[in-house]
Amino acid sequence: MPDLSPHDGHDDVLMAWMEREEILFRTLEKHLIGERLSQGFTDDVDSFISFSLSVQNRRKSRAGLALENHLEILFQECGIRYTRTPVTENKAKPDFIFPGSNEYHDPDYNSGLLTMLGVKSSCKDRWRQVLSEADRIDSKHLLTLEAAISTNQTDEMQAKKLQLVVPKSLHFTYQEEQQMWLMGVADFTGFVSKKQL
Repeated sequence: MPDLSPHDGHDDVLMAWMEREEILFRTLEKHLIGERLSQGFTDDVDSFISFSLSVQNRRKSRAGLALENHLEILFQECGIRYTRTPVTENKAKPDFIFPGSNEYHDPDYNSGLLTMLGVKSSCKDRWRQVLSEADRIDSKHLLTLEAAISTNQTDEMQAKKLQLVVPKSLHFTYQEEQQMWLMGVADFTGFVSKKQL
């Protein structure tokens, strides 16, 4: 998408990249899966179920990795320093640490200048996994594309010092009081950039 630049708006660009990738993936998937379906399963239910599960798992895995990949490009374009999937305490691997792994592991580095971002295309109850991924960072961030997370869940996130980051185009799906608390993608990149000055 050469006509689209992160400088056009971080929230909109991220969503456009995700939507385009989804279209391309579904087109390829339709071709590959259609080929396999045309072969049939000759009354083999277990084979069909196994195939169906592999398709579903591939979709979920791809969506999460695509979101991380697009965020990485966005951070690079913004000149934001980071480390992707560094190892922290107990072999945890947060999705992103800012400004990086070296600073995180340097006991003399001011922990107030560290930021952690977990990334989950859909959050459900898995948001709690993020809480134990970087002990030096008290307040953590989680970016998701999930719309309309319940007030009970977001209240619990706030209580656990987890800041939810959601593209602005999805904010309307949340209750008004939740929207005041949510961060957009540009809010997050601005927050991280200021810490790296």
